[in-house]
Amino acid sequence: MENIKERYRRFREWEKQPHEVAPLSEDEHVCATCGTHFEGNYCLRCGQSAKIGRYSFKKAFLLFLDVWGVGNRGMFRTLRDLILRPGYMIRDYLRGMQMAYFPPFKMFFLLFALSFLIDSGLNIQGVNRKEHEKEEATEIVQKLVGQDQEKDDQTETQETKEKTDKKLTAEEREKKEKRNKEFKRLQKEFNEWSDSHVTYVMLILLLLFSLPLWLLIRHCPAIPDLRFSECFVAMVYIANMLTIYGLIPSFLCFSMKAELIYGLMTILLIIIPIKQLSGYSYWKTIWRMALAAIPFLVMILLLLIGVFAAQYIYAIIKFG
Repeated sequence: MENIKERYRRFREWEKQPHEVAPLSEDEHVCATCGTHFEGNYCLRCGQSAKIGRYSFKKAFLLFLDVWGVGNRGMFRTLRDLILRPGYMIRDYLRGMQMAYFPPFKMFFLLFALSFLIDSGLNIQGVNRKEHEKEEATEIVQKLVGQDQEKDDQTETQETKEKTDKKLTAEEREKKEKRNKEFKRLQKEFNEWSDSHVTYVMLILLLLFSLPLWLLIRHCPAIPDLRFSECFVAMVYIANMLTIYGLIPSFLCFSMKAELIYGLMTILLIIIPIKQLSGYSYWKTIWRMALAAIPFLVMILLLLIGVFAAQYIYAIIKFG
């Protein structure tokens, strides 16, 4: 038991320690690219690493990772720290330790690309999870609602529509049908755009949540002068953390219900990085996050109402 406590104590100490850069080498080198004599880890003239030597499979693999932006600037260190010490890592990055960690926005798009590949078939079962989830959702709806009840509702809706249409003239009915078709077309285009631009939608949502959260933690103990832009960057990193955890059920092909439960549990992990970043206690972090969620949900609701209202107004203007 004491051994476990000692290990936990060491882990807590390691969590709070910033990344340590390797000391400069005192050995003399001759750059293979420009022929410059230098001391240290990199050539002072062209920047080539002193470790570059003969070609090997390891170096070929690292070069392959660099092409995709994964091997450079501590991608694996960033993945490790986002899992084990997310808030402290974000704090180190905001304080200027940016060369040690992978850039947040670049990582955001790379992780979403990896998530898309896994959902498209790069998983343990080799199935398209998006199509599978749509079929599973349809089955659940049919079980909950029932096909007979759905048919009855459609019949009642059609009868109500026919009674309303009888009161209108033929020209008015035609205009109404055109408006409804145009409104449905705009809704479909909006849904398709949202599905095909998930990363941009996520960035907008993160930006909206960052504003009320920043107002509540901008004078936090760890960073008393926290800027809004820094809070937004922190939320992007936290979204990256959640995406990393979300890759597990996607790759292992969890059922829709199991993935939903897993997703709700991982969302609670947001508390940890925000607590570590701000320096507040868990209780003070939780009530600030809960309070920030209220205007965030209101802004989303107003945004959706504005989009649907604009679509409906456009349909009315177009067809009268």
